[in-house]
Amino acid sequence: MQWETVIGLEIHAQLATKSKIFSGAATAYGAEPNTQACAVDLGFPGVLPVLNEEAVRMAVKLGLAIDAKITPRSVFARKNYFYPDLPKGYQISQYDLPVVGLGRLDIEVDGVSKTIGVTRAHLEEDAGKSLHEDFHGASGIDLNRAGTPLLEIVSEPDMRSAKEAVAYMKKLHSLVRYLEICDGNMQEGSFRCDANVSVRPKGESKFGTRCEIKNLNSFRFVEKAINFEVERQIEIIENGGTITQETRLYDSVKDETRSMRSKEEANDYRYFPDPDLLPLDIAPEFIEQVRGSLPELPDAKRARFQSQYGLSDYDSAVLTASRELADYYEAVAKLAASDAKLCANWVMGELSGKLNEDGLEIGQSKVSAAQLAGMIQRISDDTISGKIAKQVFETLWHEGGTADEIIEKQGLKQITDTSAIEGIIDGIIAANPEQLAQYRAGKDKLFGFFVGQAMKATQGKANPAQLNELLKKKLQ
Repeated sequence: MQWETVIGLEIHAQLATKSKIFSGAATAYGAEPNTQACAVDLGFPGVLPVLNEEAVRMAVKLGLAIDAKITPRSVFARKNYFYPDLPKGYQISQYDLPVVGLGRLDIEVDGVSKTIGVTRAHLEEDAGKSLHEDFHGASGIDLNRAGTPLLEIVSEPDMRSAKEAVAYMKKLHSLVRYLEICDGNMQEGSFRCDANVSVRPKGESKFGTRCEIKNLNSFRFVEKAINFEVERQIEIIENGGTITQETRLYDSVKDETRSMRSKEEANDYRYFPDPDLLPLDIAPEFIEQVRGSLPELPDAKRARFQSQYGLSDYDSAVLTASRELADYYEAVAKLAASDAKLCANWVMGELSGKLNEDGLEIGQSKVSAAQLAGMIQRISDDTISGKIAKQVFETLWHEGGTADEIIEKQGLKQITDTSAIEGIIDGIIAANPEQLAQYRAGKDKLFGFFVGQAMKATQGKANPAQLNELLKKKLQ
């Protein structure tokens, strides 16, 4: 039997506010345990939550970016469940009236475009964190994260493969960073995902029983967890068993999912409107103000890079994957005022290679956009060749300076004097009569031999185009 996978993702994006969603406590990552939790976060009797307007602004930003309906009046609810890291015994969230309604996100997998529906995006507070190490059989609780603002973005069950799920997650990850509403740091838990996975016979319209895989914090883990879960479910059904609706965890060491607890339904949480918070009314003027603050979004930037700089769809997709990379490339292209494709090749090639090698983000590059543009200008005006440029780039990366200073100091300027190159070629031809005879007898591959000898004689400084042209004439 052929099976079809059905996937929906719930993505939690930690909003980049300076204070928590219902209190003035700080949200900075890495503080000492329990130093950033105030009386409101701890749920002390008599305290009242006050909504952070900036969190609302960020939620509306996301809604506008995914072409979603912004709910003019949304309501906060209490989601009741008890865990030690949730002091109040309930989480303030949104249920039937979220701030962001139906939206959409376009993805591309293997050259095929697809639209994924977004069911909703709602504001809520994060819980604290249970710590199980170094407590001699007990657990510790760090409540620094309690009350941190989250935007939970819930997709429709429109994805049919782990690849599509990863493409959707990457697209959303890029978008929240473009909007500057979330830093997207998956290692710190700022951007994490729950995957709802089920299978059904090919052609069946009814959904199968789903399992939810919790707290996936890397694209690779999302893909591996979904693929394992799909195989697990298919094997159970084909062996005559049934799938139990449950919450599962992904074990990256064993590359498997395992049962965590039975899956709760909405009525298990006993949602009801929070009596301490008024309904959230969002005026049309506020929405238009936020709309006016939106940056150029990834899809629009990708299209512009193709039209303005003549880049391929692939190149523009790579260069607009993050706002920081796109900004870096555009700065290089404008400062170099030369071949935009050459600029793209250097940013995607040598620069990206060095960043990966050193484990750096584009914002941490050891070569600035101005430094790279200066070097590319020297390639364009034939001061140096592309090969010599790699040597210049290495020096820029490790020692700094400017391309002009390095070229001058290391004597790397190209030889473009025709008579000088001709003299070198004449000497090589005179020193290699046997190879000359073989070449003229039809052994064309020996042309590379003469090029190599000339480059060796000039220490790689001869202009390659001039050298090839002159060699062809001389070897006839």
